[in-house]
Amino acid sequence: MTALPAAAGNEGAQAPDARPGDNLRRFAAIWARAIYPVTVTSMTRAEFEDHLLPLTRVLSDTLRGRPFDPRPAAEVGTALVAAHCTDPEALPSILGVIDAYLVLYCPPGPGLDTDECRARCSRLQHAVAVGFSRALRERTLREQESIIRAALDAQRDAEGALAASEARFRAVFEGAALGIGIADLDGEVLEVNDAMTRMFGSESLTMRRNVTEWVHKDDGTGTGTRRLNGELVRGERDTYDVERAYQRVDGTILWANVRASLLRDATGRPQYQLALVEDVTERRGLLRRLRHQATHDALTGLPNRALFFERLDVALDADPANGTSRIGVCYLDLDGFKAVNDSLGHAVGDQLLVAVAERLQSCVTSPDQLVARIGGDEFVALYTDPPSLAAVTALAERILDALSAPVLLDGRELPVHGSIGIVHGPVESRIAADVLRSADITMYRAKEQGGNRYEVADPVADARAITRHGLTNQLPSALEHDEFFIEYQPLVGLDDGAVHGAEALVRWCHPTHGILGPDQFIPLAESTGHIVGLGRWVLERAARQAYAWQSEHIGGGPPPRVNVNLSPIQLHHPELVQEVSRVLEDTGLDPASLCLEVTESALIGADEDTLKPLRQIVDLGVSIALDDFGTGYSNLSSLRWLPVSVLKLDRSFTRGMRGHAADPVDLKIVGGIVSLAHALNLTVTVEGVETRTQADHLRALGCDTGQGWYYARPGPPERLHTLSLADAS
Repeated sequence: MTALPAAAGNEGAQAPDARPGDNLRRFAAIWARAIYPVTVTSMTRAEFEDHLLPLTRVLSDTLRGRPFDPRPAAEVGTALVAAHCTDPEALPSILGVIDAYLVLYCPPGPGLDTDECRARCSRLQHAVAVGFSRALRERTLREQESIIRAALDAQRDAEGALAASEARFRAVFEGAALGIGIADLDGEVLEVNDAMTRMFGSESLTMRRNVTEWVHKDDGTGTGTRRLNGELVRGERDTYDVERAYQRVDGTILWANVRASLLRDATGRPQYQLALVEDVTERRGLLRRLRHQATHDALTGLPNRALFFERLDVALDADPANGTSRIGVCYLDLDGFKAVNDSLGHAVGDQLLVAVAERLQSCVTSPDQLVARIGGDEFVALYTDPPSLAAVTALAERILDALSAPVLLDGRELPVHGSIGIVHGPVESRIAADVLRSADITMYRAKEQGGNRYEVADPVADARAITRHGLTNQLPSALEHDEFFIEYQPLVGLDDGAVHGAEALVRWCHPTHGILGPDQFIPLAESTGHIVGLGRWVLERAARQAYAWQSEHIGGGPPPRVNVNLSPIQLHHPELVQEVSRVLEDTGLDPASLCLEVTESALIGADEDTLKPLRQIVDLGVSIALDDFGTGYSNLSSLRWLPVSVLKLDRSFTRGMRGHAADPVDLKIVGGIVSLAHALNLTVTVEGVETRTQADHLRALGCDTGQGWYYARPGPPERLHTLSLADAS
């Protein structure tokens, strides 16, 4: 059979760049070109191609189906037989084109990897072959039985033409491609044709024996077939179909589809049994190979994701009363495999996966253990009904030990390690997807601990990870549904106690979890890139609020400014400067009333390309504050060339100032920073001011503004003008 035009490893093929309708027509044309020569039909080739087009659409739709169900493809095989594709060479040609071209011309779209596409295509071939075989068998059986019955009826009803009827019967009986046998009601063989003799290899095996003696010892249909045959000889049914295994003379197994029919005498009483036997040994082997392709990984030969879930579902559905009560799953992901693919190429990566698969297979020590490759560099071991958690961890330890030695490829030693997540527990109330998700989460916990180890699933840790995952997925819709809001914490002058401005702090009003602080979702937004959209929203809302404060401002001093935090990811966004400029223009806010806070860690070692956007923002008239100063161990001399005008000291500097006897070291450090900042024309804001004593020390050291709970907790914007300050002097 022609192979798919794609690598069997961790790379995929590209579908032709054409419209879906054109691709379907092209596939139908290739299909028609392959099987039309072995089709007995009155249609022209063009008409036959048109006939194949809807069948092509069925295959394409089934391949794309969510959830995937290959059963509709069986009707394609049935339809091809109905179109007279009945030549012995037809089925390999039909399946060969599906195998080679279906995924290429009818790609299933995004969301499916190469292994899943290949598995689906193989299962479609299996379904087509089943439908084709079933339809061909039915057609053949109908034709043969019709001829035989006609001959027998003619023999019985036309006594005057007995000789001619006997001749016709004998011609059909001897010349039939199917094996034909006639037995009495007790099963004693009376006559068999040449085709039957060839199937079994010797006439001595078939004649003068009871049909029950033909059956192979491994045939599993005994009880059911005996029941059907009993109903037949009693006249309770006229026919039945069964697939059975028989013993050939040479000791091999003959797999056959058998249609047993009852022959009655003129009065309607049962008289003989007629058996039409079709040799399906080769076809059964083909179906078995297709089944293997659909359930095993093409690269490593291990069971694939489909077979793993099939076995896991069986284990989870098992009745504890019958002995199966627990399961164990070890989810393995190779550490650093991406670096191998990127540096040495996919071919070496494939060889490494094959070597790993061989080692993993050697770790299986009993029939209740299964190792599968479920995609990329991910493997999973299923332990059905393990005696204890220790037995599962012992399997994980065998796996890690098997991976401890480097893999030798082309004279190069490649170290290989893995991280394993273990799930162990009772089968009740579990579903396969949840088991694998828990194992996956646990595996990543093992990676976070340094890798090359295993971790056992913890429901509490699972719940936290699932919550984080859920919040990550909900971030985009939260923006659309206006679930975020901003609270403002005042920035207060240490000399005059006046409100100079406020820092904008975003909150999430989650419909399920309530109010979430930035520490609960900002890291998630940064890790997924959603921080760009969220940061843009905060900047725009905060600027509009600052403009509203300007409109309400009364007095001779400058109106309050607003400080907005800038994520390191936003700092590298190519449209940052344009967005700041647009916000200022759209809101009408004076640029001097906007200050963007950038963490010290984001600017440590920054080159000129990184600083260029900040310099352009400063040119707009916007201030830049260096946030969390003192936590990043930056070189103080770098303050000379950074485009900042405000230093925000981290709250760690104020912890030693809570009592009247403040830590002299902290006082000297803060005093030195303030002196240097003022010498560079920078103002100093201190975070975490919680007491009057801290405020007094910071005022004495020359700090300009303070921020903290001593003045006010973050709150709604309207509170800024009604704030009653605790420290007014």
